[in-house]
Amino acid sequence: MTATDISHHLAWQAPEWRAADGLIDYPVALEAMRAHAAAIRAEGAPERVWLVEHPPTYTAGTSSTPEGLVDPRFPVYDAGRGGQWTYHGPGQRTAYVMLDLDRPHGTVRARDIRAYVHGLEEWIIRALDRFNIRGERREGRVGIWVVNPATGGEDKIAAIGVRVTRWVSWHGIAINVEPELGHFGGIVPCGIRGHGVTSLVALGIPATMEDMDVALKSAWPEVFG
Repeated sequence: MTATDISHHLAWQAPEWRAADGLIDYPVALEAMRAHAAAIRAEGAPERVWLVEHPPTYTAGTSSTPEGLVDPRFPVYDAGRGGQWTYHGPGQRTAYVMLDLDRPHGTVRARDIRAYVHGLEEWIIRALDRFNIRGERREGRVGIWVVNPATGGEDKIAAIGVRVTRWVSWHGIAINVEPELGHFGGIVPCGIRGHGVTSLVALGIPATMEDMDVALKSAWPEVFG
Protein backbone atom coordinates (compact mmCIF):
# COMPACT_ATOMS: atom_id res chain seq x y z
CA MET A 1 0.00 0.00 0.00
CA THR A 2 1.49 3.33 -1.06
CA ALA A 3 1.50 6.49 1.05
CA THR A 4 -1.31 7.83 -1.13
CA ASP A 5 -3.36 4.68 -0.58
CA ILE A 6 -2.82 4.91 3.19
CA SER A 7 -3.87 8.56 3.21
CA HIS A 8 -7.02 7.74 1.22
CA HIS A 9 -7.85 4.81 3.53
CA LEU A 10 -7.42 6.87 6.69
CA ALA A 11 -9.56 9.68 5.29
CA TRP A 12 -12.51 7.30 5.05
CA GLN A 13 -12.47 6.11 8.66
CA ALA A 14 -15.47 6.86 10.86
CA PRO A 15 -15.04 10.00 12.97
CA GLU A 16 -13.80 9.65 16.51
CA TRP A 17 -16.42 10.31 19.21
CA ARG A 18 -15.47 12.19 22.36
CA ALA A 19 -17.60 13.21 25.32
CA ALA A 20 -16.32 16.00 27.55
CA ASP A 21 -16.40 15.64 31.31
CA GLY A 22 -18.23 18.37 33.19
CA LEU A 23 -19.23 21.75 31.81
CA ILE A 24 -16.94 23.25 29.16
CA ASP A 25 -16.65 27.04 28.98
CA TYR A 26 -17.67 28.23 25.54
CA PRO A 27 -14.40 30.01 24.64
CA VAL A 28 -12.48 26.81 25.48
CA ALA A 29 -14.72 24.79 23.17
CA LEU A 30 -14.45 27.41 20.43
CA GLU A 31 -10.65 27.32 20.45
CA ALA A 32 -10.55 23.50 20.59
CA MET A 33 -12.88 23.26 17.59
CA ARG A 34 -10.95 25.84 15.63
CA ALA A 35 -7.65 24.05 16.27
CA HIS A 36 -8.96 20.61 15.39
CA ALA A 37 -10.69 21.79 12.22
CA ALA A 38 -7.40 23.33 11.11
CA ALA A 39 -5.55 20.10 11.93
CA ILE A 40 -7.98 18.04 9.83
CA ARG A 41 -7.16 20.15 6.77
CA ALA A 42 -3.44 20.70 7.40
CA GLU A 43 -2.39 17.42 9.00
CA GLY A 44 -5.05 14.87 8.15
CA ALA A 45 -6.22 14.68 11.76
CA PRO A 46 -9.20 12.37 12.33
CA GLU A 47 -12.69 13.72 11.93
CA ARG A 48 -14.44 14.20 15.26
CA VAL A 49 -17.87 14.40 16.90
CA TRP A 50 -17.41 16.12 20.25
CA LEU A 51 -20.25 15.87 22.79
CA VAL A 52 -20.29 18.66 25.39
CA GLU A 53 -22.38 20.61 27.87
CA HIS A 54 -21.77 24.29 28.58
CA PRO A 55 -22.48 26.52 31.57
CA PRO A 56 -25.41 28.87 30.88
CA THR A 57 -24.27 30.90 27.87
CA TYR A 58 -25.70 33.00 25.05
CA THR A 59 -23.94 32.88 21.69
CA ALA A 60 -24.35 35.18 18.71
CA GLY A 61 -24.20 33.91 15.15
CA THR A 62 -23.19 35.95 12.12
CA SER A 63 -26.83 36.98 11.47
CA SER A 64 -27.65 38.01 15.03
CA THR A 65 -28.96 41.49 15.83
CA PRO A 66 -28.87 43.44 19.11
CA GLU A 67 -32.65 43.13 19.40
CA GLY A 68 -32.31 39.37 19.71
CA LEU A 69 -30.54 39.68 23.05
CA VAL A 70 -33.40 40.45 25.42
CA ASP A 71 -31.75 39.91 28.81
CA PRO A 72 -27.97 39.23 28.95
CA ARG A 73 -28.19 37.45 32.30
CA PHE A 74 -25.45 34.99 31.27
CA PRO A 75 -22.09 35.41 29.51
CA VAL A 76 -22.42 36.38 25.86
CA TYR A 77 -20.00 35.25 23.15
CA ASP A 78 -19.57 35.80 19.43
CA ALA A 79 -19.72 32.27 18.02
CA GLY A 80 -18.65 32.98 14.44
CA ARG A 81 -21.08 30.34 13.15
CA GLY A 82 -24.08 30.91 10.94
CA GLY A 83 -27.46 31.76 12.41
CA GLN A 84 -28.63 34.09 15.16
CA TRP A 85 -28.90 33.83 18.95
CA THR A 86 -28.58 30.50 20.74
CA TYR A 87 -28.63 29.44 24.38
CA HIS A 88 -26.34 26.68 25.69
CA GLY A 89 -26.54 25.27 29.17
CA PRO A 90 -26.60 22.22 31.43
CA GLY A 91 -29.06 19.57 30.31
CA GLN A 92 -28.55 20.39 26.65
CA ARG A 93 -26.49 18.02 24.52
CA THR A 94 -24.32 19.99 22.15
CA ALA A 95 -22.56 17.97 19.46
CA TYR A 96 -19.74 19.68 17.62
CA VAL A 97 -19.14 18.01 14.25
CA MET A 98 -15.78 18.36 12.52
CA LEU A 99 -15.81 16.68 9.12
CA ASP A 100 -13.78 16.99 5.94
CA LEU A 101 -16.48 18.08 3.51
CA ASP A 102 -14.09 17.69 0.60
CA ARG A 103 -15.44 14.14 0.45
CA PRO A 104 -18.95 12.69 0.68
CA HIS A 105 -20.33 11.28 3.92
CA GLY A 106 -23.12 8.78 3.40
CA THR A 107 -26.08 10.73 2.03
CA VAL A 108 -24.18 14.05 2.15
CA ARG A 109 -22.45 15.04 -1.06
CA ALA A 110 -18.96 16.54 -1.06
CA ARG A 111 -18.69 20.34 -0.93
CA ASP A 112 -22.43 20.84 -0.50
CA ILE A 113 -23.17 22.88 2.61
CA ARG A 114 -26.92 22.74 2.06
CA ALA A 115 -26.77 18.93 1.90
CA TYR A 116 -24.59 18.92 5.02
CA VAL A 117 -27.11 20.99 7.01
CA HIS A 118 -29.90 18.74 5.74
CA GLY A 119 -27.85 15.78 6.98
CA LEU A 120 -27.53 17.32 10.45
CA GLU A 121 -31.30 17.85 10.51
CA GLU A 122 -31.92 14.25 9.49
CA TRP A 123 -29.48 13.02 12.15
CA ILE A 124 -31.43 14.87 14.85
CA ILE A 125 -34.78 13.63 13.51
CA ARG A 126 -33.59 10.03 13.55
CA ALA A 127 -32.10 10.36 17.03
CA LEU A 128 -35.38 11.80 18.36
CA ASP A 129 -37.26 8.96 16.72
CA ARG A 130 -35.48 6.60 19.13
CA PHE A 131 -37.56 8.28 21.86
CA ASN A 132 -40.79 8.17 19.81
CA ILE A 133 -40.56 11.93 19.28
CA ARG A 134 -41.43 13.20 15.83
CA GLY A 135 -39.01 15.95 14.96
CA GLU A 136 -39.78 17.98 11.85
CA ARG A 137 -38.29 20.64 9.61
CA ARG A 138 -40.20 23.85 8.98
CA GLU A 139 -39.71 26.05 5.93
CA GLY A 140 -38.12 29.35 6.97
CA ARG A 141 -37.39 28.17 10.52
CA VAL A 142 -33.96 26.89 11.46
CA GLY A 143 -33.74 23.84 13.72
CA ILE A 144 -35.98 20.89 14.47
CA TRP A 145 -39.54 21.31 15.72
CA VAL A 146 -42.12 19.22 17.55
CA VAL A 147 -45.83 19.60 18.17
CA ASN A 148 -46.52 20.38 21.82
CA PRO A 149 -49.39 18.05 22.83
CA ALA A 150 -50.41 20.38 25.66
CA THR A 151 -50.85 23.49 23.53
CA GLY A 152 -51.09 22.21 19.98
CA GLY A 153 -48.40 24.69 19.03
CA GLU A 154 -44.94 24.03 17.67
CA ASP A 155 -41.87 24.20 19.88
CA LYS A 156 -38.21 24.06 19.01
CA ILE A 157 -36.33 21.09 20.46
CA ALA A 158 -33.00 21.36 18.64
CA ALA A 159 -30.83 24.07 17.12
CA ILE A 160 -28.32 23.93 14.27
CA GLY A 161 -25.46 26.30 13.55
CA VAL A 162 -22.46 25.55 11.37
CA ARG A 163 -19.25 27.05 10.13
CA VAL A 164 -17.10 25.69 7.32
CA THR A 165 -13.44 26.66 7.00
CA ARG A 166 -11.47 25.38 4.01
CA TRP A 167 -14.21 22.77 3.59
CA VAL A 168 -13.90 21.48 7.14
CA SER A 169 -17.04 21.81 9.26
CA TRP A 170 -17.21 22.89 12.88
CA HIS A 171 -19.90 23.94 15.37
CA GLY A 172 -22.96 21.68 14.95
CA ILE A 173 -26.18 20.91 16.82
CA ALA A 174 -27.78 21.32 20.24
CA ILE A 175 -30.63 19.11 21.50
CA ASN A 176 -32.65 19.99 24.58
CA VAL A 177 -32.67 16.97 26.88
CA GLU A 178 -33.44 18.66 30.22
CA PRO A 179 -32.18 22.26 30.24
CA GLU A 180 -33.78 25.04 32.27
CA LEU A 181 -36.20 26.26 29.61
CA GLY A 182 -36.63 29.62 31.35
CA HIS A 183 -33.05 30.46 30.38
CA PHE A 184 -34.11 30.75 26.74
CA GLY A 185 -36.11 33.85 27.74
CA GLY A 186 -32.98 35.98 27.60
CA ILE A 187 -32.83 35.77 23.80
CA VAL A 188 -35.03 35.40 20.76
CA PRO A 189 -33.91 31.85 19.91
CA CYS A 190 -32.55 31.80 16.36
CA GLY A 191 -34.42 35.03 15.72
CA ILE A 192 -37.80 33.25 15.65
CA ARG A 193 -40.68 34.79 17.59
CA GLY A 194 -44.10 33.33 18.25
CA HIS A 195 -42.98 29.79 19.03
CA GLY A 196 -41.80 28.10 22.21
CA VAL A 197 -38.85 25.93 23.20
CA THR A 198 -39.17 22.45 24.66
CA SER A 199 -37.10 19.45 25.71
CA LEU A 200 -37.39 15.68 25.90
CA VAL A 201 -38.16 15.81 29.61
CA ALA A 202 -40.77 18.57 29.13
CA LEU A 203 -42.46 16.27 26.61
CA GLY A 204 -42.64 13.54 29.21
CA ILE A 205 -39.60 11.54 28.07
CA PRO A 206 -37.34 10.88 31.10
CA ALA A 207 -34.18 10.70 29.00
CA THR A 208 -30.65 11.18 30.29
CA MET A 209 -27.66 12.67 28.52
CA GLU A 210 -26.27 9.16 28.14
CA ASP A 211 -29.52 8.05 26.48
CA MET A 212 -29.20 10.89 23.99
CA ASP A 213 -25.59 10.03 23.24
CA VAL A 214 -26.58 6.43 22.46
CA ALA A 215 -29.33 7.68 20.15
CA LEU A 216 -26.99 10.07 18.33
CA LYS A 217 -24.33 7.40 17.84
CA SER A 218 -26.80 4.82 16.53
CA ALA A 219 -28.44 7.31 14.14
CA TRP A 220 -25.13 8.62 12.76
CA PRO A 221 -24.35 5.86 10.20
CA GLU A 222 -27.90 6.04 8.83
CA VAL A 223 -27.13 9.55 7.57
CA PHE A 224 -23.40 10.04 7.36
CA GLY A 225 -22.39 6.48 6.45
